[in-house]
Amino acid sequence: MYQIIFATGNAGKMKEVREILADLPAQVLSMKEAGIDTDIVEDGTSFEENAVIKARAVAGALGEREKAVVLADDSGLEIDWLDGEPGIYSARYMGEDTSYRIKNANLIARLDGVPPEKRTARFVCAIAAVLPDGEVLTTRGVIEGKIGYEERGANGFGYDPIFYLPDMSRTTAELTPAEKNAVSHRGNALMAMKKELSERMQG
Repeated sequence: MYQIIFATGNAGKMKEVREILADLPAQVLSMKEAGIDTDIVEDGTSFEENAVIKARAVAGALGEREKAVVLADDSGLEIDWLDGEPGIYSARYMGEDTSYRIKNANLIARLDGVPPEKRTARFVCAIAAVLPDGEVLTTRGVIEGKIGYEERGANGFGYDPIFYLPDMSRTTAELTPAEKNAVSHRGNALMAMKKELSERMQG
């Protein structure tokens, strides 16, 4: 059986990853579960570059693990009114140790007075895979929405409570896990990557 090691320590993210990749013939582990602790400097200029940097760093720390596939994602929120901020700096926006409640409140405050039609935003996720033979794959998923006026919902994490989906009249934090996986940026990117991996694992 293959091992898929996902380069994250985020429990919420791992839950989503496991749900989506559940039917692959592979054991899905987080970095921590795989016993990998490595400092990763994300100095890329795009979501794809940062995802590849993370995946390669973890792959380099694996040693001789046969058939291990390393996955990493880089994702973030792009707000059009703020010229694409926080973008690739979403996780580090206002400092990595700053709570998302504070980050979300700050973004809402920065959009004070901005009319609904100008509050457009999107979540972007790039996923990179480093295969056992060194081949690198990347996929991208995007979900369009708007920035809300307050935090709503308790199901998501990060910026989910302020990311409003007009078509569903809810924030991504108000969706069930199954609903979110079906429409989210990470869900879209992971489904595309799952298709790529499935073809190779069965080949």
